Amino acid sequence: QLQLVESGGGLVQPGGSLRLSCAASRSTLDYYAIGWFRQAPGKEREGISCINNSGGSIKYADSVKGRFTISRDNAKNTVYLQMNSLKPEDTAVYYCAAELRYGLSCRIQQNIYDYWGQGTQVTVSS
Repeated sequence: QLQLVESGGGLVQPGGSLRLSCAASRSTLDYYAIGWFRQAPGKEREGISCINNSGGSIKYADSVKGRFTISRDNAKNTVYLQMNSLKPEDTAVYYCAAELRYGLSCRIQQNIYDYWGQGTQVTVSS
């Protein structure tokens, strides 16, 4: 069973940056698409980005496009989410998730993902 662990969250001032990591264990990520999702207090969880197994397909939600960058290092079995120009409305618990999907484009639909991490808190506040 694939296990995912997010890290890199924390408290940052508006306009600041954070890099989240999603590290996999017990299996290789080579055959998985990875999605990043977030859930703010009192709101539904939303998909914000995804990357396919090769890194050749990347998508972003409009809310983060131009500010967030997703990448992956399969040799390290890790996917990253670089978050720049952070805003208070980016405050949420951030989750990564994996879908067994080889050679196809990724999808930002949370109901298709098979494995989820426990989440990491990101708070943007002055």
